[in-house]
Amino acid sequence: MSKSPNRLLGVVFGVVYLLIGVLGFFITSSTGFVSTSGPKLLGLFEINPLHNVAHLVIGGALLIAGLTGVRAAKALNTTIGAVYLLLGVVGLLIAGGNNPLNILALNGADNVLHFASAVVLLAVGIGADRVLSRPKTA
Repeated sequence: MSKSPNRLLGVVFGVVYLLIGVLGFFITSSTGFVSTSGPKLLGLFEINPLHNVAHLVIGGALLIAGLTGVRAAKALNTTIGAVYLLLGVVGLLIAGGNNPLNILALNGADNVLHFASAVVLLAVGIGADRVLSRPKTA
């Protein structure tokens, strides 16, 4: 693998999110698929089975893009970063309580993690691995 920050971040975040998704299923076995609240992963992050599936899909996509190449990793890091930024904003409005719109069982810790992930993914996705165009010679 190249020394691309985007590829490295995609692989690392991908593996972490895949592990979190799998681990989540061990503690949500008695939780409704789209329950608005659920058990806390690592004592902080409230989850339900749909939240676990989301982690698996995002983790898998980041890992595959990171292993595929710089262009794929850069594009997906930026896209997932933007999605996490949006999810963080939406989470501020619906997290906690029994809001029926909270189908991912989001809580305050999730919002912090989503904003932090968004900042890292967007910073690397937008700022790293810039390709400078070469001037054409006659």
